[in-house]
Amino acid sequence: MENLKYKKILLKISGEALLGSQQFGIDPEPVHNICKEIQKAHNMGVQIAVVVGGGNIFRGMKNSSKLGMDQASGDYVGMLATVMNAVAIQSELRKIGVDCRVQSAISMDKIAEPYIRFRAIRHLEKGRVVIFAAGTGNPFFTTDTAAALRAAEIGAEAMLMAKNGVDGVYSDDPRVNKNAVKYDKISYDDIIMNGLKVMDLTSCALCKQNKIPICVFDFTLKDSIVRILDGENIGTIVFE
Repeated sequence: MENLKYKKILLKISGEALLGSQQFGIDPEPVHNICKEIQKAHNMGVQIAVVVGGGNIFRGMKNSSKLGMDQASGDYVGMLATVMNAVAIQSELRKIGVDCRVQSAISMDKIAEPYIRFRAIRHLEKGRVVIFAAGTGNPFFTTDTAAALRAAEIGAEAMLMAKNGVDGVYSDDPRVNKNAVKYDKISYDDIIMNGLKVMDLTSCALCKQNKIPICVFDFTLKDSIVRILDGENIGTIVFE
């Protein structure tokens, strides 16, 4: 533990990472792979909290407009999708022997604890992985913002943003522009001023305010979390 770069982290996983080869829903294979990577870091003694998106099931702004829903209603449906993903991850983590809890920002006491900051911190201290679901509990905020908020609340030393097939922050979308330039290091202000779409700008501003470094990395890279914890420079580090 003494040699680890970070001892308490917030891992942000996009809902799309759970799609696998499917176009919709939850694929068991990526869920298992994600949980095995979390297990490796957990076995190192690191305190791990997780925020997962819901885009594999419902995307608030995109799907709500198609259905004729107002944005607030669509965002609430999206929050429910994150709870489904959180329960799926919890089930897989427990299957492989990792003690964990789901805490929801929207009350649903049959399947998740309510989000209580000090209870979450206590779970982490006891070696449990805590999965934060339902975003912030409010519409008009992304799960990126929820991740930054929870990272600040629990005193995380870093926020790890897991991307699916993209290995860091680029000047443009590398999947569209082959000439996009990758940054090994970049400041919060550069992301905000240049409007880089690697994360929600509100979440970037929150991390800046609370001096939480952000590591953007490709989650499909084997042992990626462990390598970051060991101090290896993979992906892009966002800092002051």
